[in-house]
Amino acid sequence: QLQLVDTGGGLVQAGGSLTLSCAASGRAFNTYNMGWFRQAPGKEREFVAHISWAGSTRYYADSVKGRFTISRDNAKNTVHLQMDSLKPEDTAVYYCNGGSQWPSRMPGKYWGQGTQVTVSS
Repeated sequence: QLQLVDTGGGLVQAGGSLTLSCAASGRAFNTYNMGWFRQAPGKEREFVAHISWAGSTRYYADSVKGRFTISRDNAKNTVHLQMDSLKPEDTAVYYCNGGSQWPSRMPGKYWGQGTQVTVSS
């Protein structure tokens, strides 16, 4: 079981940066693949980034590749999403996710509550 809490969202100007954090609690966090998904109003929740349980491999959606970086610190039970060069189309609620089957982009069953990212032009 994992419990996930997302923080770090906010309002940022286009071209700016934000870093989202996900604090996890539960047994054996370092055995879970982790990721981030996002959902904009009227749209399906979509894959953003995924990191393997050991942190050795990362995947990104094409729309964010080169701009976003996912990382994890298994000693601290945290996952982060550094978002640079933000665009208005990045505006969404971002959700931390755990337990996916690598390398699937389908989510695992554990979700954070979501944190709002709004990018103004």
